[in-house]
Amino acid sequence: MYNPIFSSVMLAIESWQVIELRMVRLAWGGREGRAEMQSMVVEKVHAAGEAIITLMLGGSPETVIARYREHVAFNAKRLKEA
Repeated sequence: MYNPIFSSVMLAIESWQVIELRMVRLAWGGREGRAEMQSMVVEKVHAAGEAIITLMLGGSPETVIARYREHVAFNAKRLKEA
């Protein structure tokens, strides 16, 4: 059985790691910091648009949360490797 509370809590926990990694990159500044800031804004706008479209087409909030978790996992992997 799907538990939306659990997924939401997991999204929040997983997001903290990405926030931490991004803050370090932004704090270092330079070209990489600026690139991360730009990437972050573009990703947020894209993810919000994707969520809106999913909901408008009849998708569930659970689907949106699952997709956000995918985005977070991708960013965590990308930031750890860099």
